[in-house]
Order: sequence, then structure tokens, then C-alpha cells
Amino acid sequence: MLTRIGCKAYLDIETTGLAPDECEITVIGIYRWSEDGDEFIQLVGRDISPEAVLEALAGAQTIYTYNGSRFDLPYIERILGLDLTRNFNHCDLMYHCWQKGLRGGLKKVEQQLGMKRRSEGLNGYDAVRLWFRYIENDDEEALRILLEYNKEDVINLHHVGNFVLAEPPAKN
Repeated sequence: MLTRIGCKAYLDIETTGLAPDECEITVIGIYRWSEDGDEFIQLVGRDISPEAVLEALAGAQTIYTYNGSRFDLPYIERILGLDLTRNFNHCDLMYHCWQKGLRGGLKKVEQQLGMKRRSEGLNGYDAVRLWFRYIENDDEEALRILLEYNKEDVINLHHVGNFVLAEPPAKN
């Protein structure tokens, strides 16, 4: 695993539902990016632990999410007992999107920016169904699709962030 001090970390989770007291985290995807290179990490099922999350984020200065202040980070804190805002800066790209007039969930913002997805049409409910197909039927194809869906979410966070956080050109 690369440890790049000051790298950016883009994070997205998949869960079994919307209530952290009744659900579990199934996948944590993290895309670590710096000028020197990048790395993609996925923690899945039993591999998800506070120690594994912190190891995956080692060297990151800022964590970028979409609606993470209301979903991803509270889930991680409630289920893993890990308050990521204690160790990292956090940037919720959703609010930056709003400032640029981009509304809706991540996939809606991607559409507004003209981004295409291989996992077009899949959503969070599908991610839950894929996880249960994997768990209940040992369906490796369902897991593969779920992991690809999560990876696309995380990588696209990087692209959305590049757009909404870009400095406007200087006026002459």
C-alpha cells in the first residue's frame, strides 16, 4: 500500500440499508490520489474494521465524499466507532456541487456533467440487493458487479471534485 503524505482520499460506502443501527457496511471504497500516483482500495465484509480503514487512509490529508457528512461518515462512526473527522479534513462535494447549481445525488450530478457510467442504471438499492445475492447464494458475479459499482462511484468522486473545486480562470 502506498503511503503518500498529503494525498487526497475519495471515499464511498455501500450498506445494507439506510439505518446504521439496523444495517451494516458492506463495502468501503477509497481512491487515494496524489501528484505521484494513485491507488484504489476496497474493504469488503469482514475485512472492514477501524484499523483497516485507518490503514487505507494513511497519509491522506483530506477525505472527499458526496453527502458523506450526512451518510458515509456517520455510518462509519456509528458502526465502527471511528470518527474520521478527528484525524482528517473532510470535504463533502455535495455542497460544492450545490454552489455550482448541480443538484441531486452523485449519479444525477455525473449526468449533468456529461459523465458516462459502465454501471448505468444501478443505484443504492441495487447495491443492497447485489450484496444479499452474494451472501445468500455465494454469487461471485453479484459481488463483482457491486465492487465495480462502488469503484465507479469512488473514481467519479475524483472527477466531480476536480470540476467543482477548480479555480475559475483569472479575468484580464
